Amino acid sequence: MYSHVTLGTADIARAIAFYDRILAPLGLRRQESDLAKAFAGYAAAPDTTPQFWVLRPLDGGPATAGNGLTVAFEAADRPTVDAVHAAALAAGGRDEGGPGLRPHYHADYYGAYFRDPDGNKLCCVCHRLA
Repeated sequence: MYSHVTLGTADIARAIAFYDRILAPLGLRRQESDLAKAFAGYAAAPDTTPQFWVLRPLDGGPATAGNGLTVAFEAADRPTVDAVHAAALAAGGRDEGGPGLRPHYHADYYGAYFRDPDGNKLCCVCHRLA
């Protein structure tokens, strides 16, 4: 559906520590990064899409969280949603709604919401029956 998603960060080392930890249970690995240039890119394998990037904003302005923006990572099963949420909190993320069913979206929507250390809102979701 998409090529890539990019989120801004004020501290690339902190962001890498956070995203390395929360994306691992989803099979996403850091494929490229440069601390001096302040960017890191994640994907399932090198040169594949979709990709997830975190970086210092290119315009030089401060990194800010988008109001109404949520990046949702799809998990293969509900235990992975639980693992990603736990990893996010352990890595310095802030809880925005623990793992559980959200039947107001659909009957099998099992998701967890959290914010990264820069305040970006993230979700991990499984759309499959338990």
